[in-house]
Amino acid sequence: MKMQHDFEIRPACVADVPIILKLIRDLATYERAPNEVTATEEQLVDVLFGEKPAAEVLLAFEKDTPVGFAVFFHNFSTWLGRPGLYLEDLFVKPEKRGKGYGRALLVDLAKIAYDRGCGRLEWAVLDWNDPAIKFYRALGAKPMDEWTVFRLTPDGIAQLAKSDSIAREP
Repeated sequence: MKMQHDFEIRPACVADVPIILKLIRDLATYERAPNEVTATEEQLVDVLFGEKPAAEVLLAFEKDTPVGFAVFFHNFSTWLGRPGLYLEDLFVKPEKRGKGYGRALLVDLAKIAYDRGCGRLEWAVLDWNDPAIKFYRALGAKPMDEWTVFRLTPDGIAQLAKSDSIAREP
């Protein structure tokens, strides 16, 4: 698999927010949830480039055309006593796959994790996404089958935040 010479990966900047939002929408369409994206350009400017950025983005370009991205942020391992990187989203446009772009994004992300002294680089993948699962396994990544992901959405967060903190557990 030979990379093209007209391929570039770089950190995103504020001017890239429209590109980032378009890639987020493309990813949501690929993941069969095109109507679930509520992010706006204004929100992304604030959360990615505001006073306290919540995540970082690497953008992949073929010539001047955006073809993919990686959105990531720091997490922390109490057992290792070290930060980690969590890959929230890795996406390469379907028509641009097979050229090594996804691997290149992960290599750059691994370099960032290594340079920052991270103890882990983690991500989740939808269980129906067999091509991604095979791709990640081929890179040497191992599934964490003994873990189950839990999530509270805004309504659940609000309900829990307003509840009695001393209530008995079920």
